[in-house]
Amino acid sequence: MFDPDKAAKIRAGQGFIAALDQSGGSTPKALRLYGVSEDRYASDAEMFDLIHNMRARIVRAPAFTGDKVVGAILFEQTMDREFEGHPAPVYLWEQRGVVPFLKIDKGLEDTTNGVKLMKPIPGLDATLERARAAGMFGTKERSVIDAADAAGIEAIVAQQFDVGRQVLAHDMVPILEPEISIGMNDKARAETMLRDAILRHLDDLPEGQEIMLKLTLPEEAGLYAPLVDHPKVMRVVALSGGYSRDEANARLARNRGVIASFSRALTEGLSDAQDDAEFEAALARTIDSIQAASVAD
Repeated sequence: MFDPDKAAKIRAGQGFIAALDQSGGSTPKALRLYGVSEDRYASDAEMFDLIHNMRARIVRAPAFTGDKVVGAILFEQTMDREFEGHPAPVYLWEQRGVVPFLKIDKGLEDTTNGVKLMKPIPGLDATLERARAAGMFGTKERSVIDAADAAGIEAIVAQQFDVGRQVLAHDMVPILEPEISIGMNDKARAETMLRDAILRHLDDLPEGQEIMLKLTLPEEAGLYAPLVDHPKVMRVVALSGGYSRDEANARLARNRGVIASFSRALTEGLSDAQDDAEFEAALARTIDSIQAASVAD
């Protein structure tokens, strides 16, 4: 069974999920936006230390609590590190009231039929066993849709559900993330195709099983309402996907029942050069704005 206390927090929490899961490929850009250039580190180990310091600064900030941040998605290396002398998942849940999730995807395949499927995930069952023992509630797995191609979208949804069932077998909740690229000419059409494909696959899930979905903010407000209301969907969350925080918040507020799971939009405006007071004030303003958009009717 899922952890009932964490499940209750995700179902009813009046907040959003922070995406703190930048991996090796996305970490240099995240650090640059934070004001840390490549000349500040000489190895991957030093780079990951710097991004962990940024994450630690975020999660220990006074505003980063379960009152407005109901969950956080972590990179696997972060799961194995500590915040304030505590294992990261334990610190998030016991000290901050934030439900921890683990990013499990290992990158993307080349484009086929307009989509980028996930690469194989070696040793996933062992990782899931370790994650559950560490206190992780669920997982997140990302793939990308670049075109409104029926065969490609069906393939990407089928793969997401296959991985999701593997996660469910470990009594963890998968966040399926078939991201739609925001620059597509036929984005609205792809979104409708994606919604309908997800609904078909939800019908095949056994009764009593629940997943979560992380989706690109749609062109048509309310498009994902059938997913929000589906009994096999614990929560629908939205990625910022390259939109500015103001644009992402505005789109989010128009979609009832969808909450944020922002990464770049969460850290927008934060800087390594800020002192703690400046940093914490900027983060508090950001958290307030994203939480308000997440709970808007």
